[in-house]
Amino acid sequence: MNAFKNALDRILTWVCVALFAVLVVDVSYQVFVRQVLNQPSGWSEVLATYLFIWLGLFGSALMFGERGHIAVDFAVRKLPEKVQIVVAVIVQLAILTFISLVLVWGGFRVVGLSWDQNLPGLPVNVGPLYLALPISGIVTVFYTLYHLVRIVTGAERAVNLDAEPELL
Repeated sequence: MNAFKNALDRILTWVCVALFAVLVVDVSYQVFVRQVLNQPSGWSEVLATYLFIWLGLFGSALMFGERGHIAVDFAVRKLPEKVQIVVAVIVQLAILTFISLVLVWGGFRVVGLSWDQNLPGLPVNVGPLYLALPISGIVTVFYTLYHLVRIVTGAERAVNLDAEPELL
């Protein structure tokens, strides 16, 4: 399971880098044609929107894999270790439920409803572009299950001690 996670981390990292690079090129083109040539490009704006959405969804999935997401755990850190584990399991189950319902199930529903809708500005349909929702959801579900198993088995601490809380 660790080898699969590490491979998935590398793939997601490179996907995010590629999406970001294409986004930079697209927005640079958009600024050039708008400001220098005074001929705005409609398709580059639409493409930038979808690239940004894909980048955000896959980047957030990658952060779940690294447990680098925001966690308000200052109160949990003061609890006994066994209670921290229980709280961490409850949190992971809540994340699993939310991601499964919203991104995976809801994402597939949105993809199905919009599969044949035309996208103004680009020669593609909307449905395939919405595949980022269920794909990132499935990846996040894997990461959530991975961390849940590691927390329950004791291979991973319930509270991420690498991120020290800031003092006010």
